[in-house]
Amino acid sequence: MSENKNLIEGRTGLWEVVIGLEVHAQTISKAKLFDGCSTDFGAEPNTQVGFFTAAMPGMLPVLNQFCVEQAIKTGLGLNATVNKFSVFDRKNYFYADLPCGYQISQFSHPIVTGGYLDIDLEGGESKRINITRLHMEMDAGKSIHDLHPTKTYIDLNRSGIALMEIVSEPEMRSSSEAMAYVKKLRSILRYLGTCDGNMEQGSLRVDANISLRRPGDPFGTRAEIKNVNSIRFLGQAIEYEIQRQLDILEDGGQVIQETRLFDPNKGETRSMRSKEDAHDYRYFPDPDLLPLRLSDERIENVRITMPELPDAKRQRLIAEFGLPLYDATVIVTERETADYYERAVAALKAKDKAQGAKLIANWLMGDVFAAMNKDNKTVETMPVTAENLAGLIDLILDNTISGKIAKDVFTKMWDSGKAPSLLVEELGLKQITDTSVIEQAVDTVLAQHADKVAEYKSGKEALFGFFVGQVMKATQGKANPGLVNDLIKNKLS
Repeated sequence: MSENKNLIEGRTGLWEVVIGLEVHAQTISKAKLFDGCSTDFGAEPNTQVGFFTAAMPGMLPVLNQFCVEQAIKTGLGLNATVNKFSVFDRKNYFYADLPCGYQISQFSHPIVTGGYLDIDLEGGESKRINITRLHMEMDAGKSIHDLHPTKTYIDLNRSGIALMEIVSEPEMRSSSEAMAYVKKLRSILRYLGTCDGNMEQGSLRVDANISLRRPGDPFGTRAEIKNVNSIRFLGQAIEYEIQRQLDILEDGGQVIQETRLFDPNKGETRSMRSKEDAHDYRYFPDPDLLPLRLSDERIENVRITMPELPDAKRQRLIAEFGLPLYDATVIVTERETADYYERAVAALKAKDKAQGAKLIANWLMGDVFAAMNKDNKTVETMPVTAENLAGLIDLILDNTISGKIAKDVFTKMWDSGKAPSLLVEELGLKQITDTSVIEQAVDTVLAQHADKVAEYKSGKEALFGFFVGQVMKATQGKANPGLVNDLIKNKLS
């Protein structure tokens, strides 16, 4: 790599990577875009197929108005313009999983244009990525190739489900920027409640357009990697494709415009078909659907339902609780995590809210996340409630228990779901704050280790930690550490 982190140094000079992403976000809706079929994931194959989905003769599309509201909300969440006039077009192509031989989409007049999102990069940096458009379209079915050695099976349950295709400007310059873009977009969609973002279920899929050029030159020929369903795989696919194109260009060859697939088992992309252009799809306005016309009132009615989005929430947590940028960024990434955090802070009884809020953040990103990962739990399914986590922090702040004991209490909270105060009482873990009791333990330890006391006084000050450890051991970890330190210091001076 060159000094400029966005340039690649090849044998023949510097190259710049150009990446644009098309994200297909499945709209959260109980019914499909143009008929009343269910959209539940995991149903038996071909059990959620209506007459229109199956392309029965004479069946007409009926627009799902809720899906329109979801597209409006997404456009507003992406700082974009919601167009009061948009048109549904037929995008013509022939696949076995597209019964009618065309996909209803939007081409020249999409429902949303413009917009942007700010991606979070390493070191606290951010970069603005502009968005070209968001258009609505119906999804195709699913072709399944691995159930029979010579046959392909077709499942039309997904056919007709509403998609929002969100197209970025080609402004990303590395795989890390592309991954950060999808993470941020996924977070916003989940906050809005317009897409669940479950990439493993295919409800969020990414097409990556990648090309290389000399710095300052026009865009090079791009290759498209189709239907990547993991942020990690997206990064791997882009890295492989960059190297593939670099090798071709460095050897004097030309990149072919084509669609490629990523094989996660081999970690490589492979050619799927030559890349179609818009004229290949023979777009024309769907004759069965009138243009979509939105009023200012309708758009405003959606705007007033908008939730607080990640960037705004992050700034508020920093301002209200003094959280570091890193902590706030981690907490707001998922709406459920942010809601849990705020419930915990609200439940604190400690007077110093800022100190408590920081401690909750530390525990959430440390012990709580670790336990969730270990047991494959989510914020919504884990046994420690926000109120109980706040209770544990209160016990630390009022010196009822030490931080060390709190870790043991947390483990028991996780296993039992019980409140921390109840566990501390049951297990007799209450911190000793009686000065006379601690002083007696200090006197006993110093008397038992008179030789080390002499060494300490002769200049071996590292032994101070030894004395503290011995007192904590003698009190089974229950002594207030601050009092232990003060008393030992006074005795040894």
